[in-house]
Amino acid sequence: MANIKSAKKRIKVIARKTLRNKMIKSKTRTEIKKVFVATEAGDKAAATTALRNANKTIDKACSKGVLHKNNAARKKSRLTKMVNKMSA
Repeated sequence: MANIKSAKKRIKVIARKTLRNKMIKSKTRTEIKKVFVATEAGDKAAATTALRNANKTIDKACSKGVLHKNNAARKKSRLTKMVNKMSA
């Protein structure tokens, strides 16, 4: 355990940031899962709406530094391909 005041503060700040990052990652995973569920069900309209929400969430996670920009781009690309492959 840290003895210096600034080190104790850093521990608190890191814990707060870790919690924030976990929340953002969890939200992102949930939105991605909604796209998978909609595509599995074969519902093109729901999949398109879920894709729009997932892309927005992924972009937010990327801008906050939770996801790397290439990782975010790859996720968005794969989800888009999956939705576009669906038959009307």
